[in-house]
Amino acid sequence: MNQPAVLFDESHCEQCACGEGVDFSFTFAFQPVVDVVNQSVFAYEALVRGPDGEGAMHVLSQVNGTNQYSFDQICRVKAVKLASRLGMDTMLSINFMPNAVYQAEYCIRTTLAAAKKYGFDTSKIIFELTENEKLTSVEHLSSIIAAYQEMGFSTAIDDFGAGYSRYDIMMASPPELLKLDMGLIRNIHDEPNKQAVVTGIITMMKQLGGRIVAEGVETKEEYFWLRSQGIQLYQGYLFAKPGFECLPEPVFPV
Repeated sequence: MNQPAVLFDESHCEQCACGEGVDFSFTFAFQPVVDVVNQSVFAYEALVRGPDGEGAMHVLSQVNGTNQYSFDQICRVKAVKLASRLGMDTMLSINFMPNAVYQAEYCIRTTLAAAKKYGFDTSKIIFELTENEKLTSVEHLSSIIAAYQEMGFSTAIDDFGAGYSRYDIMMASPPELLKLDMGLIRNIHDEPNKQAVVTGIITMMKQLGGRIVAEGVETKEEYFWLRSQGIQLYQGYLFAKPGFECLPEPVFPV
């Protein structure tokens, strides 16, 4: 069933800029996505946290249908502001809520304004969709991804292989990055069925012209098997844990 059309009200932009509708505080931790070939940080993902370091669910449990639009927009502004303050010069990956985006061209305004205000290069922003959010319209999400790509942003699908599989999106508007869910990664070196699934996804992304990020890598055994399949980008505790309001330096397994 298609998502019903929503009329855009430009007052939403002003409401988001001042935090209207969100009555709780939050900040971010950053976790690196590493390029093991170049031994460098490719990106930092902004992970929402409570003001005293509380986990993501402490914050997300307070998001509802009434405040999700403002929360989604404020997240972008806060992530860009903090990344700029920390001197981030890599890509910045920001999770977004597609059901909170009415029209991509309008809803991106607060992000662009924040990037200009804090001097952050918009070409270094990745918008990351999680598979855990159910969508009522594939067409709506495809239009968001396509619009973001046309505006020069990179896009990613997070947690691929968990929740609501987005093969429909891969066919309609494939993102530049596909992040494998940690459920696929865990003990993959010992599980032939997982290996078969992951090698199939790798082949798909090669043909679509995108890149794989192996997410949630915790052991050298997992890493070495994934590396043997040609995966270059990684995220997980093996390299670095998220750093609360800081940019942790990764370590590279040998």
